[in-house]
Amino acid sequence: MIREEIILKASKIKLFISDVDGVLTRGEIILDGNGLEYKIFHVRDGHGMKLLMRAGVDVALITGRNCKPVDVRARELGIEHVIQGALDKLPAYQELKDRLGVSDEEIAYIGDDNVDLPVMRRVGLSMAVADAEPYVREAADFVTERGGGQAAVREAIDLILRARGDWDRINSKYFNG
Repeated sequence: MIREEIILKASKIKLFISDVDGVLTRGEIILDGNGLEYKIFHVRDGHGMKLLMRAGVDVALITGRNCKPVDVRARELGIEHVIQGALDKLPAYQELKDRLGVSDEEIAYIGDDNVDLPVMRRVGLSMAVADAEPYVREAADFVTERGGGQAAVREAIDLILRARGDWDRINSKYFNG
C-alpha cells in the first residue's frame, strides 16, 4: 500500500528525471574489444516514459557517464532533455528546472547511488530502485519493487500516472479498445 503522502507528492509531478546506469539499466557496463559501449534497456521503461510524455509530463535523463547508446535510446523515445557527463548532478538539475520553469515540488527523480542523493534531497518526489544502495533507498520517498533495468522506472511512472489522474485516459485505448 502506497502512503497518501507519496500519492499527493506524485500528483504534482510535471518533470520526471531518471538516472541511467543502475536505473534504466542493471548497472553493468559492456565494452567490446574496440571499446564500444553497449547498454541493455528494458522496453517497458521506454514505453512508460512515452506514456508519461503523452500525459504532458516532461522526461529527462541525467547521467554521470557519456555514452552514445543513451543518446540513441533517448532519440528513439523522443526524450529531448538529456544531460550526460554530469558528475555533479545538481547543476544539471538546476539547468533543467530553470529551462522548463518547474519548481522542486513538481519534479520526481529516480536514482540508485550516492551521486543521486543531492538531487533526491531537492525534488518533490524522490524515488529509488529496489537494488539501490541502502542509504539511497532510505533517503527515497518511494522505493520500487523491481531492480534497475528490470522495469523499475515503469513502476515509478505508473505511480505518477495514477496519482495525477492520467492513468485511465492514457491507457484507455489499451484496455477499452
